[in-house]
Amino acid sequence: MRAVTWQGRRDVRVETVPDPRIEDPTDAVIKVSSTNICGSDLHLYEVLTPFMTAGDVLGHEAMGTVEEVGSDAGDLHVGDRVVIPFQVSCGRCYMCDRSLYTQCETTQVREQGTGAALFGYSSLYGSLPGGQAEYLRVPQAQFTHIKVPDGPPDSRFGYLSDVLPTAWQAVEYADVPDGGSVAVLGLGPIGDMAARIAKLRGHRVIGVDPVPERRARAAPHGVETLPSGDDVASAVRDVTAGRGTDSVIDAVGMEAHGSPIAQAMQRAAGVLPDSVGRKVTTAAGVDRLAALLTAFDVVRRGGTVSVSGVYGGMVDPLPMFTVFDKQIQIRTGQANVKRWTDAIMPLLTDADPLGVDAFASHELPLADAPDAYAKFQSKSDGYVKVVLRP
Repeated sequence: MRAVTWQGRRDVRVETVPDPRIEDPTDAVIKVSSTNICGSDLHLYEVLTPFMTAGDVLGHEAMGTVEEVGSDAGDLHVGDRVVIPFQVSCGRCYMCDRSLYTQCETTQVREQGTGAALFGYSSLYGSLPGGQAEYLRVPQAQFTHIKVPDGPPDSRFGYLSDVLPTAWQAVEYADVPDGGSVAVLGLGPIGDMAARIAKLRGHRVIGVDPVPERRARAAPHGVETLPSGDDVASAVRDVTAGRGTDSVIDAVGMEAHGSPIAQAMQRAAGVLPDSVGRKVTTAAGVDRLAALLTAFDVVRRGGTVSVSGVYGGMVDPLPMFTVFDKQIQIRTGQANVKRWTDAIMPLLTDADPLGVDAFASHELPLADAPDAYAKFQSKSDGYVKVVLRP
């Protein structure tokens, strides 16, 4: 089959790789009908390269049709149309019983000290082949799937794999009071969708992003927008009675603009031998903290910061005096996809209140993935969300 493979820093290629097959009774194999490039994939494109191996198949946002099932795949049957959550979870362990599916004890990657296995996301999360391919093997398929009806286009349901639940959890974790305000830092796919969800709930939403095209995407959904810069916190306070917003969502993470020293350290870690680079990445202060520090500055006293942007290194120094003095609450973590899908499903209606049908900025054949990665990374040509068609 054809698949998008990682070959080195800023080097992805579409190659022929072996077809997936049933390996365990709880497996299924799906024929992928659409698969997306996520902002998190860009971390693998550059920052997290020490955890990658040439030939790794990328991607963790896929949907399609079940082609084959193992003997213990639950109610999953050949021909079912499914969306595949980005994390692999069993649905029946201690953590899954508490809807903490990203911490599934059956699939935790214990040798790395990390949570549930993720599709296409490096040795940190189990080295599972990803979904930017013609076919995908799904472990723990009895739970790791979301059935969707036949008929509506993939665009109606495809974002259930990651974007919708991640954005939903970001808003839930932000704990915005009724009629309150939230600033969303970063209007990439997650930030854009989080802003739409928060606005749909009746909150005042201020979106911050350096790219004019991304601000323009959010504005028609009632989002007030600001360019990012040194004066963002002051600009937000100016329009919120001098306090700041009740909540802030950091949808940027460790590759924030405005951190040149940390950026240099991240790139240096990416070219070190893997054994050294892995240690530097996870144990040294190499995350770019511009977005997180801005969140602490923007949020009002007693407010909440919800972090959905990916961080991968040690944070040093963290302004604990500010966090403590302002009485800031912080909530973070990868989205527990299936915890939120029942609440999201009613919004995937003909009315399409979140604009999912038109959410992709580009729909391309799988063969165009290398160019799409490069343009998405550079934020050029209006690239915000890319859907690939195998």
